[in-house]
Amino acid sequence: MKHILLALSVLMSYVAFSQTKNIPSSLSKPKLVIGIVVDQMRWDYLYRYAEKYGQTGFKRLQKGYNCENTHIPYVPTYTGPGHTCIYTGSVPAIHGIIGNEWYDRESRSIVSCVGDTNFKTIGANGKEGKVSPNRMLTTTITDELRLATNFRSRVISIAAKDRSAILPAGHAANAAYCFDGESGNWVTSSYYMDSLPQWAINFNAKKSAVKYITDHWQTILALKDYTESTDDDAPFEKRFGAEDKPIFPHLSPVNIVQNPGTILYTPWGNTLTFDFAKSAIVGEHLGKGAFTDFLALSFSSTDYIGHQFGPNSVEAEDCYIRFDRDLGDFLSYLDKEIGAGNYIIFLTADHGASHAVGFNREHHIPAGVLTGDTLKKKCNEFLKAQYGKDSLIEMFYNMQIYLHRDNLKRYALNEDVIKKDLINYLISISGVAKAIDLSTAKTTSLPASYLDIFINGYNQKRSGDIQLVLEPAYMEGYLKGTTHGSAYSYDTHIPLLWYGWGIKPGYDHSQTYMTDIAATLATLLHIQEPNGCVGKPIIGLVK
Repeated sequence: MKHILLALSVLMSYVAFSQTKNIPSSLSKPKLVIGIVVDQMRWDYLYRYAEKYGQTGFKRLQKGYNCENTHIPYVPTYTGPGHTCIYTGSVPAIHGIIGNEWYDRESRSIVSCVGDTNFKTIGANGKEGKVSPNRMLTTTITDELRLATNFRSRVISIAAKDRSAILPAGHAANAAYCFDGESGNWVTSSYYMDSLPQWAINFNAKKSAVKYITDHWQTILALKDYTESTDDDAPFEKRFGAEDKPIFPHLSPVNIVQNPGTILYTPWGNTLTFDFAKSAIVGEHLGKGAFTDFLALSFSSTDYIGHQFGPNSVEAEDCYIRFDRDLGDFLSYLDKEIGAGNYIIFLTADHGASHAVGFNREHHIPAGVLTGDTLKKKCNEFLKAQYGKDSLIEMFYNMQIYLHRDNLKRYALNEDVIKKDLINYLISISGVAKAIDLSTAKTTSLPASYLDIFINGYNQKRSGDIQLVLEPAYMEGYLKGTTHGSAYSYDTHIPLLWYGWGIKPGYDHSQTYMTDIAATLATLLHIQEPNGCVGKPIIGLVK
């Protein structure tokens, strides 16, 4: 019996050892994580311009793990909520960033998602640095990385737009830098520091913004080769102020010298961002320490150009061809500076964009434009005709109606009745598909996948009372150029590419969401997911 017990004991010990012998004593981790957000990049741009891309940019990243069916699960599909969702794994209902700006009932004013007058600009005299992440209610994956390493990981965020830099950085970052268009400097907020580091001062001293363009913005290829775009002179594109037509060449060096911010309306705004990122990697010694560092990058010029000319323009195509080359150069730089295989990159977008209204109409696709001011005026006129009272609507913003609650009380009007009457009126307006009482949105007759998008975007403390849903291809206020913000696929379908350390090649066609990015990063890095995260790890990627 003793021999049997001894044999069982030895066998159990062997089994326990065999189950644990492959578990490392310390977890392997990448030296650096780089998040790349390409502002307004529709998913189809990966393929639409593929013949013009080289092998070192987008196509190299596509050799990693490609999530082909990634969507945004909320509205509005704007820059501020998009960057917040990527890094928090959460939605506006929880993280609180319901738009780039929104109407604040308490102050009776429009507030910026990152605006904060308690802080000042560091690096210039403008207002760009009067910002903070204080309106974001949850942590980010970058916050969680800092917490997990007792603040020994370094987190740096860079973007031309303030909100695109501040929100990914989180609350506990070492720094977030944005571009000041008046001075041509990269600046930050006193939220992070009292003075710029020397490497940033040295970069600004080069006045790079005025050196990138030595000639007008010309196409990088012969104009006849832009076969994925409409003719250069399209009537539904915006022109720059000094131009007679919205055609090449654009914006001479004189424009940049007089106003450095105009570089953001050219592909060199992205080049400038890449170069500042390289300086940050060296200046901050990213990827050189004992703990994983994080560099959050966002590229804004794609959005400025997209709004100006639309998705079918030669300008958009030229911008992405040039971005692909800049991306390839940056990846080669990372190979040398950090070491191939020592870093993770994910590339995604904060939202897509609709085709221009004029383009759609030219091709017999239903499309149109509505304006918030017109809708607000019509609604107030309707309510006055019904109830004999003025100013029952306080604000129309982000396609939401804010009822004037003080006036409703003053006139002893029933808010629920007012909303019901207003919704019935709104759906009679051409171009309006639906009007939703946000307080009872679950009872609205919409497909569940769409209904969830509106519920996820509703924050009870910050959102309006009624959400307008426009018909597909209808937009607010853009007769020329284009915009975004809807729940339709042209705005919600975004690229999501993963590449580098620990990433096995693969294509994933299952439904994934923007909220899954932070959850996946948390799994890869073995850290806690952000505290408001509703996303799930992408299983095929983390197996």
